[in-house]
Amino acid sequence: MFSISDKRIRYAACSFAVLLLLAGVVLTCLLKQSPNPSSDTLYIYIDADDTQDSVSHKLGEPFGWRLLTLNGYRVLTGRYAVAPNEKILPVYKRLRSGQQEPIRLTLPSVRTMRQLADFMGEHLMLDSTEVKASFADSSFCATYGYSVNTLPALFIPNTYEIYWNTSLAGFMKRMQREHDAFWNPERQRLADSLKMTRIEVSTLASIIDEETANNAEKPMVAGMYLNRLRIGMPLQADPTVKFAFGNFGARRIYHSFLEVESPYNTYKNKGLPPGPIRIPSIKGIDAVLHGVHHGYLYMCAKEDFSGTHNFARTYAQHLANARRYTRALNARKIK
Repeated sequence: MFSISDKRIRYAACSFAVLLLLAGVVLTCLLKQSPNPSSDTLYIYIDADDTQDSVSHKLGEPFGWRLLTLNGYRVLTGRYAVAPNEKILPVYKRLRSGQQEPIRLTLPSVRTMRQLADFMGEHLMLDSTEVKASFADSSFCATYGYSVNTLPALFIPNTYEIYWNTSLAGFMKRMQREHDAFWNPERQRLADSLKMTRIEVSTLASIIDEETANNAEKPMVAGMYLNRLRIGMPLQADPTVKFAFGNFGARRIYHSFLEVESPYNTYKNKGLPPGPIRIPSIKGIDAVLHGVHHGYLYMCAKEDFSGTHNFARTYAQHLANARRYTRALNARKIK
């Protein structure tokens, strides 16, 4: 027969086994919790300021997460995907290992590097103020082979898969790789045939992008400017004057605009300006490389405001086109 002491031991052992079983059941249930009970993928963004508590809050504070973090959790920045009804354990494993999901970043063809910095601050884990300061720093630009004026030529507006927590240095190196891939042997051959560098092509492309949003017309505009460059004629590009004034929205170019002292004033200075006046589009770059061969030296916006241009071979023809456009502006009371 068992003694009272043996019975107590067996009772305690049975009780402990039951408690372990119950704990296992409870833990299993907790680990079956999902931070995302919806039907859409949930994305969790973890930045450098996050803690275990803030990560728990972003996950909707499932208690299973609390139990798992007792095992030791080091917060790793990044963008993490949580599938619909996905359980907490695989989510925890990804967050713990830093297995994040990249974003699809469509780099825009913006007018200023400050605008690009703002875009990066909105879509990446970067401080836009710090990015602006870097873009305006000649030493920083020189690290990547550019000056402050020519830096816009580095960026190729396209869609890239990139990690949300990419550093500025990592982002710039990625842009260098994409730039070199874009400038394939065929594009480089075409630039060489024009006796232009990549930066020069991008600079002219940026002017063409400002002249017209009509992609079909861009090779025609490129041909006109290439004609002017060949004969040593000033580009006399209105967008460069607008850039010098910082007034991209001007609908008329007055004589006072043309007198501004700036290396970007292509009415006063022959050749290309010191660098792109915006991040050029791919269509703009390819328009320069495939410029239409024609005899036009002048162009003026069409009086129907279609966004296209009347081209002219002589200055007299150009003046006639300009008068029609001026009358149209006056009729609409556009100043």
